[in-house]
Amino acid sequence: MPDDHAVDVPYMQQALQLAQGGVGFVSPNPLVGCVIVRDGVVVGQGYHQQFGGPHAEVHALQEAGTEAHGAVLYVTLEPCSHTGKTPPCADAVLRSGVRRVVAAMRDPNPLVAGQGLARLAAAGIAVTVGVCEAEARKTNEAFIKYITTRRPFVTLKSAITLDGKIATRTGASRWITGEAARQAGHQLRHAADAMLVGIGTVLQDDPLLTTRLPDRQGVNPLRVIVDSTLRVPLHSQVANTAPDRRTLVLTTARAAATQIEQLRARGVEVVCLQAYDDGRVDLEAALRALGERGIASVLVEGGATLSATLLQRRLIDKVVFFIAPKIIGSDGVSVVGACGVDTMEQVITLQGLVGQRLGDDVMLEAYLTV
Repeated sequence: MPDDHAVDVPYMQQALQLAQGGVGFVSPNPLVGCVIVRDGVVVGQGYHQQFGGPHAEVHALQEAGTEAHGAVLYVTLEPCSHTGKTPPCADAVLRSGVRRVVAAMRDPNPLVAGQGLARLAAAGIAVTVGVCEAEARKTNEAFIKYITTRRPFVTLKSAITLDGKIATRTGASRWITGEAARQAGHQLRHAADAMLVGIGTVLQDDPLLTTRLPDRQGVNPLRVIVDSTLRVPLHSQVANTAPDRRTLVLTTARAAATQIEQLRARGVEVVCLQAYDDGRVDLEAALRALGERGIASVLVEGGATLSATLLQRRLIDKVVFFIAPKIIGSDGVSVVGACGVDTMEQVITLQGLVGQRLGDDVMLEAYLTV
């Protein structure tokens, strides 16, 4: 970003912060924030609050009213130029009389692809692109992956000890991390469209797989269970609560028809997918199926086997580990199962590592290299 745009950074950062208000509510749409500034004073601001609802620019322009005339509009994503659930935002911007538009990034959506900014520029509005672009791309990493590939952005999340264990040899795991780390984990659930676990996790922990936040109502993601032979217990928490919380089980032709019928009778959706040669659910097919349902982001909280398969097949985009200053030992359950790595050239490499202290624990996140 050129130095002469440094004055724009604080306003764009404010817009990026506003965009976070849409987390959990707008997918598969992007997170967008907007700030309108006139003579150094913020006269309007807004964010995309709900899928199908008004976009960030519309909220900000409504708040600004006539003060938008001659102002500068800061938006975290290029204004749309097509009609979808709502009219084009570019039209509203043109009618407002703003003199300049600053966008953090161009919209990767092929329906937009620079057209919105081009329309504004053609109408004589000064256009600047790229202010805080790295932050904007991170904010919408799931949207970018989904809109360009129609595949969900996949995050592998786990709470582990310092020696990489997720449970003791008896399966005990409550609690490895402290309250702050656990709440951060629930925030990840709130942000995800779907939560993916393997049947082993259901059998071992009988989890509820819901979002629990202390200060507000969290959004419960679609619960997805990978179960190649359909062993989900009919009395499990996920089966018992399926009528009230969306639950999808992905299985194969090996599943018994009677079990399928019984789960469906309890409100569980069961889908049969193709299998790998070893009979397990084809995870590439699973992610394709989720993408076709409009699932833009998936949070994986599976056990060692599911995590290893996803990593081996490079189906993970991001890893988030909450690490506690505890040691279980070699007889504990490892966070990732066997990946078939024989040489250092075969190791799974991550990049962009960042860390954050959460009470006594540390949250580390990194991305898989392509």
